[in-house]
Amino acid sequence: MIPAKNDLQKDITYKTSRSGGKGGQNVNKVATKVELLFDLAGTSLFTDEERQRLTEKLGSRFNKDGLLQIVCDEERSQFLNKEIALEKLVQLLTKALERPKTRKKTKVSKATKAARLDNKKQHSAKKATRKKDFDY
Repeated sequence: MIPAKNDLQKDITYKTSRSGGKGGQNVNKVATKVELLFDLAGTSLFTDEERQRLTEKLGSRFNKDGLLQIVCDEERSQFLNKEIALEKLVQLLTKALERPKTRKKTKVSKATKAARLDNKKQHSAKKATRKKDFDY
């Protein structure tokens, strides 16, 4: 189960830097790019099983320090970028913790089996009529 955003905030650190892209002079003087770092190993919000599942699913998103890293520089406001990064984190965690549905085995119905066998008989009969009977 995904904890609330307020609970996640305790284990999140933010780094900010100057962002490229749109914004004109704003880009050169304001640090709007946000890098969200989430310490999955240090958090007490998840059980060991959930933590292992998250580590498997999100392994490629961890940096060399073992922190889950999300970068956002979509908006011109640092506050909005923090909100977007937090929302991305929640979506990532939600998707990674989803359990796939177990597949239920199904049997081939009697009608389907009968139709397949009937089709085979018709095909066989068609081929049998093409044979020429050679008497030697």
